[in-house]
Amino acid sequence: MKSAPLGQSTSVAEVTNVSKHGFWLLLESEELFVPFEQFPWFRNASIASLTNVEWPSPHHLYWPELDVDLAVDSIRDPEAFPLISRVGT
Repeated sequence: MKSAPLGQSTSVAEVTNVSKHGFWLLLESEELFVPFEQFPWFRNASIASLTNVEWPSPHHLYWPELDVDLAVDSIRDPEAFPLISRVGT
């Protein structure tokens, strides 16, 4: 996780566990499961790339090494966001 430049605050997001099915992401007091089946671009990512996640705003996550941007709501309710990448499928 990168630090924000002085004067700019960001929240901290943390990958807390990884399994063959997906990974758990802690956003303050909320823990979300990110299944590889619905988010296939993470399936072959290294642990270092997966855990390098930024949370620049309450509704946005970014993995710079993977160039993946996600709305937090797309993890909470993936059915409401039907467009999924075909990478890794």
